[in-house]
Amino acid sequence: MKTTTGLLTAALLATTAIGASAETLRWARAGDSLTLDPHAQNEGPTHTLAHQIYEPLIIRDMSGAFQPALATDWAPSPDDPNVWVFNLRQGVTFHDGADFTAEDVVFSINRAKSEDSDMKELLTSIVEVRAVDDHTVEFVTAGPNPILPSNLTNLFMMDKGWAEANGAVDVQDMEGGENTFAATNANGTGAFVLVSREPDVRTVLQQNPDYWGMDMFPMAVTEIVYTPIQNAATRVAALLSGEVDFIQDVPVQDLQRVANADGLVVKTAPQNRVIFFGMNLGADDLANDNVDGSNPLADVRVRRAMNLAIDRDAIRQVVMRGQSQPAGMIAPPFVNGWTAEMDRATTDIEAAKALMQEAGWGDGFAIQLDCPNDRYINDEAICQAMVGMMAQIGVTVNLDAKPKAQHFPLITNGETDFYMLGWGVPTYDSEYIFNFLVHTRGPERGSWNGTGYANAELDAMIESLASETDLDVRNATIADIWAQVQEDVLYLPVHHQVLNWGMTDAVGIEVSPEDDPKMKFFEMN
Repeated sequence: MKTTTGLLTAALLATTAIGASAETLRWARAGDSLTLDPHAQNEGPTHTLAHQIYEPLIIRDMSGAFQPALATDWAPSPDDPNVWVFNLRQGVTFHDGADFTAEDVVFSINRAKSEDSDMKELLTSIVEVRAVDDHTVEFVTAGPNPILPSNLTNLFMMDKGWAEANGAVDVQDMEGGENTFAATNANGTGAFVLVSREPDVRTVLQQNPDYWGMDMFPMAVTEIVYTPIQNAATRVAALLSGEVDFIQDVPVQDLQRVANADGLVVKTAPQNRVIFFGMNLGADDLANDNVDGSNPLADVRVRRAMNLAIDRDAIRQVVMRGQSQPAGMIAPPFVNGWTAEMDRATTDIEAAKALMQEAGWGDGFAIQLDCPNDRYINDEAICQAMVGMMAQIGVTVNLDAKPKAQHFPLITNGETDFYMLGWGVPTYDSEYIFNFLVHTRGPERGSWNGTGYANAELDAMIESLASETDLDVRNATIADIWAQVQEDVLYLPVHHQVLNWGMTDAVGIEVSPEDDPKMKFFEMN
């Protein structure tokens, strides 16, 4: 259900009433964080809010480069190639004053490896985490893992004592509808402290006066007021009127309007994210189609036909106003394993119709398309375009668009037959994509594989990537996996997103390819 303009206006007025100053950053975007539990959801806006409060051992700066956070340095052990040694930053405290130690790292990693964690695929190679002393941690992996640090940039550290005292040892089961103390409260080491939170309305953070990086970062922002504004027109109006200072998602139709406004600027950059559609190809029968006892999506010819029916250039020109890059694979160009050849896609309606006929579906079928309406740039409009494109080959698409909080559980719970998803790759490596989206769904991998696809041979190849130290061999395996993924048409890629951040000219920051602004880097002029 969409929030009414009246409620949004009330929220914005409440924001203004707190008394904005040069140090207050009033921030808005289309959707809210799904939870404050730092291990419950692997989702961009959720991580972005968490990065203000919690911290990982390593972060990426606004350029995407590694930067020490709660670890000052890290390297493989000279005595054992299966061990990574992390030296922790000393003198760090949590917001409640407790010391940050190796015990908290061991607790946090083990918590993030647990069943309900949405982060566990990043940690599958880790067999043990052990505290050597208060400020040294060893990660023991099942074979040498050359890219382990890349998997830790969104792995947030929690205070073991705080979690135990507040019944927050277990990760929130979001898919099961659980609400927990950690979902609505926070105690991190980050630059900002949670003051108040009203989900989908407003979250207020204040600068942490005891932050370890106080003299290392600009720290110009002393207060953050975060207001989710789903409606694009209302979000832009808030920026134009001065009610907010910074929005992450300027609608493509309003780019010139914002850029030409006095005192406002738009900053643009390619995003490390692909938008695509998934299909339930593994079921014997689909729940949301008009065919009984059969699954048209199980036939690769149907999936190829649907892929050929997508006019990505039309989506780029009409829906995205030129602000996207058509995609032929579900990896962005930032990622190891991406190739220009695989990223090409063509539109051929006649060839698609011929494939449908050959597969025995010349008369078409009807299916429901599940789509978010508050997560990706013009997400619902892209889905609406898909309705017309699929109709050209006889596939009648019934669109059901809803907020991401209701949409994403359909995928992770296996309750959708045809769905939109976007995927960023914070590790900049294809293994991340394979672990979440390609591997057979199981207790350690495949949590976002809503396709029902299962290939034991491919699974073994994916699992080998975590311990292959010969990078030429590893990259050859990645190429082989991609070749099979493309051949089997697991997903229908649409485009690589382009980011457009809008802000007052008093805000100084450059666009991060991860779309994850960290407010400690912001300047306020």
